[in-house]
Amino acid sequence: MSLELVAVRVMVDDISIEDESSEDAPKGSRRANPMDVHVGSRVRLRRMLLGMSQEKLGEHLGLTFQQVQKYEKGVNRIGASRLFDLARVLGVPVQFFYDEAPSGAQSAGAAVPGFAEQPDESYVVDFLGTREGLELNKAFARVTDPKVRRSIVDLVRALAGEEG
Repeated sequence: MSLELVAVRVMVDDISIEDESSEDAPKGSRRANPMDVHVGSRVRLRRMLLGMSQEKLGEHLGLTFQQVQKYEKGVNRIGASRLFDLARVLGVPVQFFYDEAPSGAQSAGAAVPGFAEQPDESYVVDFLGTREGLELNKAFARVTDPKVRRSIVDLVRALAGEEG
């Protein structure tokens, strides 16, 4: 046996291929990457804020509404050129889709030196991504009287059991 063949055999023996999918998961399924889920939720948030349907967004991009659904759920990863097209159609910079990304999805959670960790306010984005959250936000924005706005906030806090 030649020395080269031995070296190749050793290298092959040292390489272990690990399947990232769970053994419990059905064959062919995969867990969505947290960053893909976040980017997809930002696509959904912006689309809903614009009052645009998945079908209409798909038409602008040459996609079916089912493909848009998969992007929004993070099931399918959005490529760079598609993300650029989404930003153009939705009227936001590409960075919008990465804003408020979960810290675990950013470079293995490594903190940027000199910056304090920001509080987790993803629940606000999650809420605004729901139909009720969007409707409540739009309705509240139409209230112009500051006293009425304050009363609404107080009412919601009381209903939520929060002291003001």
